[in-house]
Amino acid sequence: MTQLEAAKQGIVTEAMRAVAAEEGCPVEKVLAEVASGRAVIPLNPAHKGVKPTGVGRAFTTKINANLGRSPSRSGKGDELEKLQVALDAGAQFVMDLSVGTGRGAEEIRQELRDIRQGMLDASSAPLGTVPIYETISRLDGEIPVMDPNYLLQVIREQAEQGVDFMTLHAGLLRAHLPLAMKRKMGIVSRGGAIMAEWMKQHDAENPLYTHWDEVMEILAEHDVTVSLGDGLRPGCLADASDAAQFAELSVLGELVRRCRARGVQVMVEGPGHVPFNQIQMNMEREQTECDGAPFYVLGPVVTDIAPGYDHIVSAIGATAAATYGASLLCYVTPAEHLGLPDATEVHQGCIAYLIAAHAGDVARGLPGARDRDDKMAEARYNFDWNAQFAVALDPCAARERWLRTRAESGAKHDDDHCSMCGKAFCAVRTSRRMREGL
Repeated sequence: MTQLEAAKQGIVTEAMRAVAAEEGCPVEKVLAEVASGRAVIPLNPAHKGVKPTGVGRAFTTKINANLGRSPSRSGKGDELEKLQVALDAGAQFVMDLSVGTGRGAEEIRQELRDIRQGMLDASSAPLGTVPIYETISRLDGEIPVMDPNYLLQVIREQAEQGVDFMTLHAGLLRAHLPLAMKRKMGIVSRGGAIMAEWMKQHDAENPLYTHWDEVMEILAEHDVTVSLGDGLRPGCLADASDAAQFAELSVLGELVRRCRARGVQVMVEGPGHVPFNQIQMNMEREQTECDGAPFYVLGPVVTDIAPGYDHIVSAIGATAAATYGASLLCYVTPAEHLGLPDATEVHQGCIAYLIAAHAGDVARGLPGARDRDDKMAEARYNFDWNAQFAVALDPCAARERWLRTRAESGAKHDDDHCSMCGKAFCAVRTSRRMREGL
């Protein structure tokens, strides 16, 4: 049975026990959150060695790193390197968004399967995919036309292989297309655009929506968690919080309820580009429309004019999202809008989002969230540099920068100050002298 089916029957699974231990909470709390659908534990039994990880507002905010080859860049070895970089940085979830290279269908199928298997074998984090990418990659033509039956076949193959969660753009309906075409940037989701074009060409409804019961049967068999894709997420500030976005969100709420009734774990994906002052409203609206289903958001990106720095721009939005309703943050790297990220950019994206997730947990008063901050303050007061590095989100970067300062100044043994203020003007040293004199 799925984690949701077990929880509904009051059965505590080993995965629930592991999540409770990781989160430092009673297992009964994990059981209740999963049973209600407010939390999910993406965990396909076929993915060996994966760490059970809970996603929901009762738990710490998690981050996801998107990986995978593009039609023109990278391959299996490079993506495995990036995977290890993401895991080492602290990513709790990863996604393989690989697409094919335009060769024969069987060769592409095997290539994508090999990349995915390499990631499954190497990843202790739950792995997600977007099955429509492989579906299109395996079809012929310069602009392949999505085949609904083929899509169901790919979903089954990926579930059997061990994929833990899948992004499925089932909430974008034919009636939404005129709303999307009024936008400044139209549809920016790859999966959403593929599905929209198919509906327009065939004058037919979204086949994922019409075949949703069949999809759920496959996913329930393998306990694959649905990540309901936001095919109409805004791609610029001008399109944020519009009629198209919220029309799709309403359908996603319907699909959440259908998944829960079938015993399929489900979370909901969210926007994209959103002005900072609209983030709280977006988070709260999803919680209402989707009955508290875990919200998995990309950013949001809070301004459109910082290419090369979108990991910073989006981490600002992600902090607000984590504060007001998101449970899983999909990272953005400095390469966003510019190209496929390299390993260094993957690392930068992960660290930016670990900062955002942690800041959000502190802001919402999650028990124990501030413990590391308090340890850092104590270590700084005591000039205990090793203790500072131990609790830092990126210890290697902090240590490297500190060592560089020492090398530049030649003060290799003066560890009771830093070069920002110097020894004589150090406020912490002054505070310590004042306390000692009391």
